[in-house]
Amino acid sequence: MIFHNTFDFEPGDFVINPAKKDWGIGQVQSIIKNKVTVNFQNIGKQVLNSEVVTLNKVKNEHK
Repeated sequence: MIFHNTFDFEPGDFVINPAKKDWGIGQVQSIIKNKVTVNFQNIGKQVLNSEVVTLNKVKNEHK
């Protein structure tokens, strides 16, 4: 079985993990195949499998 992922974000974008809201807002560092590296406010850098974890893009209103 082959999974094709469609991301609505790219490195530099801000995201949240809706299943782990206590992690805070994270900034996407890199996306390599199905591995997304995100630096979260409250827990630091996490490497997530995009086939298992859903991330929601956050609009950056603090410019």
